[in-house]
Amino acid sequence: MKRDFQAPGRSAVYSSHGMAATSMPIATFAALEVLQKGGNAMDAAIAAVATLCVVEPQSTGIGGDCFCLYAPAGTGKVIALNGSGRAPAGATPEALRARQVSSIVNTSAHAVTVPGAISAWAKLNATYGRKPLGELFQRAIKCAEEGFAITPRVAVDWADAAGKLRLNEASTRRFLPGGEAPRVGERFAFPELGKRLREIGEKGPSAFYEGEAAADMVGALQAAGGLHTEEDFYNGMTAAEFVDPISIEWRGKRVYQCPPNGSGLHVLMLLGILEGFETPSQGPMSAERYHRHIEAARLVYRDRDAFLADPAYMQKSVAELTSKEYLGKLRGLISDDHAMKTLPPAGTAEWAKHKDTVYLCVVDSEGNACSFINSLFESFGSGILAEKAGVMLQNRGFGFRLQEGHVNCIGPNKRPLHTIIPGMVMEGDQCLMPYGVMGGHFQPMGQTLFLTNHFEFGLDVQEAIDCPRLYPHPFTGIVELERGIPASVVDRLQRLGHNVKVVEKPHGGGQAILMDRKHGFRVAGSDPRKDGLALGY
Repeated sequence: MKRDFQAPGRSAVYSSHGMAATSMPIATFAALEVLQKGGNAMDAAIAAVATLCVVEPQSTGIGGDCFCLYAPAGTGKVIALNGSGRAPAGATPEALRARQVSSIVNTSAHAVTVPGAISAWAKLNATYGRKPLGELFQRAIKCAEEGFAITPRVAVDWADAAGKLRLNEASTRRFLPGGEAPRVGERFAFPELGKRLREIGEKGPSAFYEGEAAADMVGALQAAGGLHTEEDFYNGMTAAEFVDPISIEWRGKRVYQCPPNGSGLHVLMLLGILEGFETPSQGPMSAERYHRHIEAARLVYRDRDAFLADPAYMQKSVAELTSKEYLGKLRGLISDDHAMKTLPPAGTAEWAKHKDTVYLCVVDSEGNACSFINSLFESFGSGILAEKAGVMLQNRGFGFRLQEGHVNCIGPNKRPLHTIIPGMVMEGDQCLMPYGVMGGHFQPMGQTLFLTNHFEFGLDVQEAIDCPRLYPHPFTGIVELERGIPASVVDRLQRLGHNVKVVEKPHGGGQAILMDRKHGFRVAGSDPRKDGLALGY
């Protein structure tokens, strides 16, 4: 497609050597700074995410979790790392019920699993990095100690989360100076976080999972009724682990994801269903395209909520759920004439009666590619701040249930259903594109919209990110639309039977770097829904 230069938007970014795309310009700069000083893509990704943990605090932090896909140049391999944390050893349904807990609330200490991000960064750095963590954290520490400018999207999200922050005395004190969220252009600093990053850089992950920091986090959680112990945090130091990635052949390429407990499986399922349809001639913003995508997503999210869990508890295998036979049967349920009024039971294709994250990517001059995602889950996570440690704690345990027998019932040292998913596309034995679309539960939908926009409909990387999005919310049944979808398409979706609603906030935010080996360039895009930037040299 030829870009209309009179319309709002931006071009894809081209470079010959290193490139980074993140959701904040200063983080992109931090990554390029590391690359130009001899670091590789992994080093640059860690430098960028550490910076994001300071300047985009509503979306991510060192009190969160991390997943990563890494494609070392010349190996033809994709390495996957699961850096999600586990529930406390004492977290049982019985223990929670004894405390009069009937459900897990997103602002509760019971929604906090032991953070896995620092364990993940340390393991990735030790295995694939070239630079010490202390050097990689320098830009983040500078931002934390000297202060940084509040950018427009951060300001909006911060203000929206003020009610949550007011539930915690320490969060109110540190994040709502004068009782209000900071405004666009104001300077904000996190000296406690700067100190913590400095100590982790010097001593490694023990400066987070042991000693003063761990004691402060455990104290904050226990004061809020949590079951966490310092032993849980000590064990969390080695929680991150390399795992075998999962993948699917799609349009002559292979798309890789991290395996469960992450929801990358559902990207593969969506792609497998959609591949069997002919490409709609009306293009990427047609009612036909959106309708098929909605219907496929409804089926896939149905299976996600029934089966996705810590892999030790999964009742359906990845192979079963991604088999051509099963995905073909799901495709057969989709009609171009109407939306499904009801869905078959999870795991079947037969009708019957039945009852804000950060994503970044980096490619270095050698061709090493890193797809990296780090998150607190919901905005500011649990809202529980360990003030002395400078750590805002995530609420990943909100993915647990108290329903005994359910695959996601909370349990000792168990990992919850996870939404954050880095993506990687390979072509033959070469990396073609690290990519990702953040946005909580939206991510499988967002990734597949992006991939089909680019590889099926021919939009360039930036256009594929920019294209208006929608999301069939699995809990409400409402199809949430961005404002850029034409009125005629919205009308057609309604007539097909979809319950649609235009939402105020856009869906997610994405980054991608395409390796154009024919011309010798990297081509990157960064989502205008965030404050981000793609740059290269």
